[in-house]
Amino acid sequence: MHDNARPHTTARTLETLKQLKWEAMEHPAHRPDLAPSDFHLFRPLKNALWGRRFSCDDDDVKAAVHQWLRAQPKTFFADGIKKLVGRWEKMNK
Repeated sequence: MHDNARPHTTARTLETLKQLKWEAMEHPAHRPDLAPSDFHLFRPLKNALWGRRFSCDDDDVKAAVHQWLRAQPKTFFADGIKKLVGRWEKMNK
């Protein structure tokens, strides 16, 4: 699922989708409820890092994010993608 942003509409991206036999679902404009990163990735990550203090060094933040990502179950990202279908269907009813 993607919008009409340039990276999503380039010939290379469209060819890759075709090779993978993936169907691109239209993403209505201004529908943050369909943004997988907002619900499945960034909200839990934000909750996990809530209240922690980091030095000005970006490496501390990167290390914390990498540690959190590695701690997620192997199905974490697939589960998030699967949940998109239900949200998309609910919105289009």
